[in-house]
Amino acid sequence: MSELGLNTISFAGRAASSSQFKTLYAEGMSLVEETAAYLDGNGRAASKVLPRMASVLYAAESMRLTTRLMQMASWLLLQRAVNNGEMSRDQVLTEKNKVRLDGFNVDKTAPGWGDLPESFRDLVERSLRLQNRVALLDREIYRPSEVIVPDNQNSVKAQLSLLQTAFGVN
Repeated sequence: MSELGLNTISFAGRAASSSQFKTLYAEGMSLVEETAAYLDGNGRAASKVLPRMASVLYAAESMRLTTRLMQMASWLLLQRAVNNGEMSRDQVLTEKNKVRLDGFNVDKTAPGWGDLPESFRDLVERSLRLQNRVALLDREIYRPSEVIVPDNQNSVKAQLSLLQTAFGVN
């Protein structure tokens, strides 16, 4: 970009290799461990006394929760490998295509949702918030390069022109 005279800063790129990423990484891995412990312990016991509809929903949601967390953990491990110089960006891009960071939403209006243990619903909520943060960081780091405004065009003037066109102002 410096060849074109543009000095842009990738905040997401810097965040991905900063203490913020380390915090996100630790939070993600901690949530994976906490969820595994819950599902093998208290969650297993709680699921045995659920009403039929909630029991089926618990089984389905626990699989989605586990899958969501494993996908996020994979992404976090890949990003950590880039940060530590263990993998190149191109290698990560190839591997990253196997990771899904969306499509694991939850229907809180589903029959039986309110009957699920509160601690389980809390894990689901926290995993969704973490998923959103990871997906946002992923989009910011790995999105395709944006269109670069040529040096000879004033970007503010171009935006004003677009606004004038949109609102019919001359």
